[in-house]
Amino acid sequence: MSRQASRLDAKKVNSEFLTLTYGALVTQMLRDFENVDDVNKQLERIGYNMGMRLIEDFLARTSAPRCLEMRETADRIQQAFRIYLNVQPTISNWSAASDEFSLLFDTNPLTEFVELPSDLSNLRYSAILSGCIRGALEMVQLEVQSWFVQDQLKGDNVTELRVKFVRRLEEAIPAGED
Repeated sequence: MSRQASRLDAKKVNSEFLTLTYGALVTQMLRDFENVDDVNKQLERIGYNMGMRLIEDFLARTSAPRCLEMRETADRIQQAFRIYLNVQPTISNWSAASDEFSLLFDTNPLTEFVELPSDLSNLRYSAILSGCIRGALEMVQLEVQSWFVQDQLKGDNVTELRVKFVRRLEEAIPAGED
């Protein structure tokens, strides 16, 4: 008899494992830091550091060329969510200057098993995602701002993550190598 019928979908298992361990991380941080604002800053910082490292893996996997405009960048971010979290956000709400857009999530994989208590309404539970986008894009010389506009954990219909281009960073040349 074949064992294929009992095989688990690896992407689904990885996604659920991340969801559960992330919840445990946030819970522990809430115990360690008594201030929700400190937890928000730490989650964003962790995401930023993850993004700085994930970009190398993403570029190696996709062989993606340098993005010349924000629409290409938005497509790459969407592709990264599909690769790493097995979700595909919808890109929408472009600004008139095409320097700002939203990622709309029908479901946020980080909040799959989460209910936010009313006393934690200021918690930005998924701040790790906005930090990750910021860190990854900074490594490819793009400074952006990233924040949540809507969150399903707080009763909204969708989760909306906004990304705004700030400026292109100059490539740093190490001292003495001009």
